[in-house]
Amino acid sequence: MTSARRVAVIGAGPAGLAAGKALRDAGVEFVLYERGDRPGGLWVRGAGLSPAYASLHLNTSKGRTEFADFPMPRHWPDYPSADMIAGYLADYAERFGLVPHIRFQSPVASVERDGTDGPWVVRTESGDAARYDAVVVANGHNWDPRWPDPAPPGDFAGAQMHAHGYRDAEEFRGKRVLVVGMGNSAMDIAVDASHVARGPVLLSARRGVHIVPKYLFGRPSDATGGALAVLPWRVRQRLAETMLRLAAGRPQDYGLPAPAGGLFQNHPTISDTILHRLTHGEVEARPGIDRLDGDTVVFGDGTADPVDVIVWATGYRVSIPFLSRDLTGDDPERLPLFKRVFHMDDSSLAFVGLMQSTGAALPIVEAQAKLAAAYFSGAYGLPSPAERRRAVARALRAATARWGDRRPMMRVDFDQYVADLPREMKAGRDRLARGAARPFTPTHREETPA
Repeated sequence: MTSARRVAVIGAGPAGLAAGKALRDAGVEFVLYERGDRPGGLWVRGAGLSPAYASLHLNTSKGRTEFADFPMPRHWPDYPSADMIAGYLADYAERFGLVPHIRFQSPVASVERDGTDGPWVVRTESGDAARYDAVVVANGHNWDPRWPDPAPPGDFAGAQMHAHGYRDAEEFRGKRVLVVGMGNSAMDIAVDASHVARGPVLLSARRGVHIVPKYLFGRPSDATGGALAVLPWRVRQRLAETMLRLAAGRPQDYGLPAPAGGLFQNHPTISDTILHRLTHGEVEARPGIDRLDGDTVVFGDGTADPVDVIVWATGYRVSIPFLSRDLTGDDPERLPLFKRVFHMDDSSLAFVGLMQSTGAALPIVEAQAKLAAAYFSGAYGLPSPAERRRAVARALRAATARWGDRRPMMRVDFDQYVADLPREMKAGRDRLARGAARPFTPTHREETPA
C-alpha cells in the first residue's frame, strides 16, 4: 500500500485541525501551517484575520455542530459562544496530539509544484520552504471582506466599515447606525448596536431571506430540520416553511423584504433577537441604498435618513492567494472539485472546507478530512478522471437547479453530503480491492486507469 510520505495542511482552524487528526489516524506524516499563534483559526477572537466579535455564538446547535470524534460537553448551552468554540478547538488540538505538528505564525506565501511531477513546495512569508508529497488547503473563506461592487453613487461624510472589523457595540454608542445586509452577522450587529445607538438602527437589504428562530417548538431549529433529512429537499422545504410561518410569521410581517428564494435554497438567517428588536422599534427595516449624500443615505423607495456609521455586512470573497490561477482558475468560488475535496487535474491537492453548507461546517470538514486522509494513506481509490468529471457535472446541475447562480459549485446539502462521503469512502476501498483504481502515488498526477 503506497501512501504519501508527507502532507502539508494550510490552516489550523476547524478544517485544518480535522485534516491533521485524520492524517494522524491514517498514519500519514503532516505539518499544519497557521498564521496565528493558537489553533482555532477564525474562532479565536482578536487573532490574525478573525472576524469574531464579542456577542458571536453558534447559529447551529451544538449537537449538529460538534465533531463526531469529539462531542461538545453535555452541560454546554445549545448555542455556545465563539470563545467556547475557540476553547473547544484548542482542546481538540491537544486531545489528538496536533499541537506539535503546527507551525504557528507561519502564513503561507506560495504552494507550487517543483516541476511537472515533482514535490509540492510550500513557502512561508518569512522565506522558509519545505517539500511535500501532497497538500490539503484548509484556509477558510470568511476572512477576505467583500465590499459592495459597484459602491453606491455619491459621497458619504460619516464612517464606513465592513462587518469583518466589528468587535464590540461600544463603537456605536450615541451614533446613528446603518447596517447593510441580511446575514447572521448583519442581524447580530444590528441587534447589538440597537442597545447603544442614537435612535433606531437601520437595516438595509435589497433581497430578503428567511428568518429562523434558534428554537422551533421547544427544540433547536436545525434539529427539527435534521429530522426531515430523509425526505426530498422540495418536500422538506414545504414542510419547514409551513412550520416556520406558523411559529414566527413571514419576514414581510416585520417590514423586511420577502425572501428571494425558498427555505433550503438561500441560506436562512438564524436569529431569536432581530424580530424582537424590529417589533419594538429599536431596529427599522429599509430597502436597498439608492445613493449617498453627505451625512444622509437615500434609499430605493425615496426615503432618506441621517447616518453616522455604515456597516457593510456584505459577506466574504473566496481567496486562496498562495495558489496560482493555473490551479484555482479566475474565481475560486467556481473551482470544480470531486466530492468538494479533490482537485480535478492533480488529486495530490485536496481541499477541506471549500464549500457552503445548508448546516454546520464541522461535521462536513471532518468527513472531508477523513476522505482525503484515506486517499493519501492508500486506503481509498478515486474513480477514473472521466467518472470524476461526470460526477462534478451532475452535482453542479443539481446545485444550480436548487440554488441558482449564487455559488452553485460550492453548495452542499448538509445531511445528504455528510451521509454521502462515507459511502464514497467504501466505494473507493472496493475499487482498490477489485483493481479498478490505484492507490495514491505522490509523483503521479493520475492514479486511476483511464
